[in-house]
Amino acid sequence: MIYLKNAQQIECMRKAGAILFEVLCRLREAIKPGMSTAELDVYAEQLIRKHKAIPSFLDYNGYPASICASLNEEVVHGIPADNVIIQEGDVLSVDCGLILDGWQSDSAFTVGVGQISPEKQKLIQVTEECFFKGVRQAIAGNHVGDIGHAVQEHAESHGYGVIRDLTGHGIGRNMHEEPSIPNFGKAGHGVKLRPGMALAIEPMIAMGDWRVEELEDGWTIVTADSSICSHYEHTIVVNENGLPELLSYPGFALTEEAQ
Repeated sequence: MIYLKNAQQIECMRKAGAILFEVLCRLREAIKPGMSTAELDVYAEQLIRKHKAIPSFLDYNGYPASICASLNEEVVHGIPADNVIIQEGDVLSVDCGLILDGWQSDSAFTVGVGQISPEKQKLIQVTEECFFKGVRQAIAGNHVGDIGHAVQEHAESHGYGVIRDLTGHGIGRNMHEEPSIPNFGKAGHGVKLRPGMALAIEPMIAMGDWRVEELEDGWTIVTADSSICSHYEHTIVVNENGLPELLSYPGFALTEEAQ
């Protein structure tokens, strides 16, 4: 079932999103070569709880941390650990969620650690562009397929693979709600978008092939060909008229122009 959010509920999600935005900004600033992903996770939990919010990832279906920290060929769900050290030249994706007064927000970014190659930097940039291409299709009356088609078209125009086994999702009181938001698809197909739908749109784009594998830890997803992957996500809400609002990116206003 798809739950439409009213104005009061959207305001609750807006407050959660503002806190998550601040948390991720702090995490981005903290990332440096030589630190462990466990250190980053501890810092994330401290920041979240400082705002009287709850880390939504922690203990979710048994997940043991407050963030996912995915390095290089890891697509998503990389488990932070003391022995996983962030190195100069790495590509690190950080995914994080929190709950404030019962309402969820979910967001992710990918960053190059220190000096990275132009090829890696382009992948990160195009992944963010894919998000903005997709989110501009999150208009009442459009379909879920319009979002995925826009993401896929832009990624593949650069020769990249669009991860197909993992998708975005609805969000609200639960982290994962209906509908699923694939990053590929046919325009005009799928669930029709309606005002009040809150969605987490999250392109996962690989430098190589789109196929993935799960590691023995039961969580970490990696590209099957070991190619570098990038991930970018925000929580958004479909408006009555016009472009959606990015609930986890306060102050950012979408325009009709291409990102």
